[in-house]
Amino acid sequence: MNLLTMAQKSVDIVSSQWDLIHSHPWACQGQRLFEKLLELTSQNIEIKLVSDVTADSKVLEALKLKGAEVTYMNMSAYNKGRLQSSFWIVDKQHVYIGSAGLDWRSLGQMKELGVIFYNCSCLVLDLQRIFALYSSLKFKSRVPQTWSKRLYGVYDNEKKLQLQLNETKSQAFVSNSPKLFCPKNRSFDIDAIYSVIDDAKQYVYIAVMDYLPISSTSTKRTYWPDLDGKIREALVLRSVKVRLLISFWKETDPLTFNFISSLKAICTEIANCSLKVKFFDLERENACATKEERNLTFPKLNRNKYMVTDGAAYIGNFDWVGNDFTQNAGTGLVINQADARNNTSIIKQLKDVFERDWYSPYARSLQPTKQPNCSSPSDLSPPSNKTATYTPRGKDPACV
Repeated sequence: MNLLTMAQKSVDIVSSQWDLIHSHPWACQGQRLFEKLLELTSQNIEIKLVSDVTADSKVLEALKLKGAEVTYMNMSAYNKGRLQSSFWIVDKQHVYIGSAGLDWRSLGQMKELGVIFYNCSCLVLDLQRIFALYSSLKFKSRVPQTWSKRLYGVYDNEKKLQLQLNETKSQAFVSNSPKLFCPKNRSFDIDAIYSVIDDAKQYVYIAVMDYLPISSTSTKRTYWPDLDGKIREALVLRSVKVRLLISFWKETDPLTFNFISSLKAICTEIANCSLKVKFFDLERENACATKEERNLTFPKLNRNKYMVTDGAAYIGNFDWVGNDFTQNAGTGLVINQADARNNTSIIKQLKDVFERDWYSPYARSLQPTKQPNCSSPSDLSPPSNKTATYTPRGKDPACV
């Protein structure tokens, strides 16, 4: 709402979800966002929206009737995938990027995480080119063989943007997926994540909804080693401490526990090999509810999608699942900071968020091959007594 209130000239939004209207009491925040967007269209502010072609949204149709420009991406035709990107650009000065889509559940029920940059036209320029790339696919059933130079990346892993974030010297660049959507000078999301893990000297903390190193098609499933292998490399070859915080919900694939057990086994009898995994479960209090009772409620999930190390952070739109990176459209942001101990640094704030969640009563160690149920409450081990404090910032990250 703060971003939309600041808007004077333009609002560009990419979202995989456009469901802001619902009768549920917690949908009020989505309703307010929708009404604000309608208000902006009446103030001659340019509104450009990007959605997946599969989205059947009354919100988009209503905004389109009021003058908003809506682009539908046919990801299933381009790469047999779907759009998962989620970012906002306001007045070509301010940016939001993170896990939350324009969906009332994202705003009222889901646990999401994103970052906002104010007054940062340098970073906006690069993200604007990804938005332009999406817009260029309007009415096209396939991706062009060569991209226009106007869509080339401005910054990448080799040439990072130098800037001050919250009075902390920083470097940043934007990455993209799938590979098909990476013109010249644009870093692929996997390569961006590799760069963050490779630079880590002490720890790698990863928070995602789903972790599954599998790539699936309609006929088969194959092992997708890209991120799983990189974690093993950091654990065994460089003795980097790894913490994985994964959501536990009804769609959690049972194979997740097999892969986690495999990761844990690799540290057996290896000195300085440290891997710990916890599952974040916001729905456990409803585990004993009847089917009718569960149908009356909407699931609550931790949908964070980020990684933080002792020197860098990656905030993206994907869970660590093979198909997300190989087929779907998503955008990531990498921030490097040499002085991560600064209390206002983004890395320090992200580390605080991770530790707050890690030591919360919702984060439990889960026995492999078992899932919590009413008759077996001991499947989840008790939470640690250790606590971590986190003080929300009064102001979002600023770019000076």
